[in-house]
Amino acid sequence: METTSSSRVGTQPAEAPEDAPPALTEPAEHPGQAAPGRPPEAAAPVPAARRAAAGYLNAAFPWYGLDGAFTGARWLMQVGTGADGTVEHGSTGHGDEPSARGEIATGEKDRFAVVVTVASNPLRRSGDGTGVLEATSVSSAAWLAGSGLLAYSWPPQMDHTRRDDWLDQQTEAAWELADDLTGPDWSTLSLPVDGEPTPFHYRESEFGWVLAGSTRNGVHLGAYGRGMSAYGLGFCAIADLGAYE
Repeated sequence: METTSSSRVGTQPAEAPEDAPPALTEPAEHPGQAAPGRPPEAAAPVPAARRAAAGYLNAAFPWYGLDGAFTGARWLMQVGTGADGTVEHGSTGHGDEPSARGEIATGEKDRFAVVVTVASNPLRRSGDGTGVLEATSVSSAAWLAGSGLLAYSWPPQMDHTRRDDWLDQQTEAAWELADDLTGPDWSTLSLPVDGEPTPFHYRESEFGWVLAGSTRNGVHLGAYGRGMSAYGLGFCAIADLGAYE
């Protein structure tokens, strides 16, 4: 049976934030490289259009968020599913609900941290049954986190049309960075996950920070944020999704 070389995580298209560009066209994979999980429109989850908790409850893996040291607002974002409807990843938000143009309108930066949970999947058949998809990886979580941060980043000197081009370029760069977690753009950061020190790949930019790692609980974690330091964060499995509604 033919085997495809794709590790993309399936998802339902996310609704775009206000003033966001239309869906991006996915670039071709780099020859000889396995692309990290890269669902179209995964970069644009919208807190304001919250999905019912039912989507999260259908997942066969535990969801993660910030641990009890964080006392601010918590909210659900959106789940991503495969072609067969299986929940494969999703995000939970903490702090301010970000807006792509929030800083331009108010002059103040949002303070938020978003945690992305990605199911750790073994090799599995593609939706059409013609091949096998590669397992998800830490790169999948890094890609989702990097593209998520871009969705809420808007250089103030750019108008809507120019931002479309900028977002295309930055999205491609985020994909390449996620596929090279051992490269010079990443450093290592140890943060607690379920109370245990866990290594994460970490990078900063003028728009915020991104990190990605794996847990002992069968999932990969990604996170991104702005206005909140990543160095003081801790993660834990969510015991009650009601805290996020």
